[in-house]
Amino acid sequence: MRDKNSPRLGLTAAGVAVLGGLWVWPVVSSAQLLPLPVPTPAPGPVGTLLGATAVLGGTGTLVAGTGDVLQASDTTGGIASLLTGEALHAVTIAYPDQIDSEASLAALALNVAGTSIGADFVMSRATAVAGTAAGTSNIDGLSINGAPIAVTGDPNQTIGIPGGLVVLNEQQSLPDGTLVVNALHAIVSGVADVAVASATAGFSGGSAKAVQASY
Repeated sequence: MRDKNSPRLGLTAAGVAVLGGLWVWPVVSSAQLLPLPVPTPAPGPVGTLLGATAVLGGTGTLVAGTGDVLQASDTTGGIASLLTGEALHAVTIAYPDQIDSEASLAALALNVAGTSIGADFVMSRATAVAGTAAGTSNIDGLSINGAPIAVTGDPNQTIGIPGGLVVLNEQQSLPDGTLVVNALHAIVSGVADVAVASATAGFSGGSAKAVQASY
């Protein structure tokens, strides 16, 4: 869905409502489920994958400087035997001099190789403007195997799990300067690589995904 002349993230305008301090964007009828190749080089640590890749709530790529909007939302989404979530949301906006991207997911329930990961709410944001890029993540109510996890907010906070790791507020710069922010990235080598709430912004364009999973 494209919607031109939309506001920048963080600015009040028609068609955007504020709810509990969070921006709520217009909802499309359903989130996209699209095949997506793993980027080369892939952002962050990646183990040996089993070959299937799916995206839930993916915007696709928005060309920088187009003054356009791509977005996708759905009330629920999931991948059988891997994860479920609610209120999937992804949006990316381009201006002549800026890219803003945001992705979020509520009620996350992820099970990777027997490790259970849950969160009440997960969100990432990425912005590129004037030759620089910045990002941030929010994670509320995070738990791993039922134990609460303290989220520091620091970039690339890493937590070990059996056979792999979980990275919180993962921030990776691609060779062209594009910033990729994954609010939560769970990797178990040979089993699954799951990024939850992934936002991308740079001169090459912007994109956002509620979930990207290779398994």
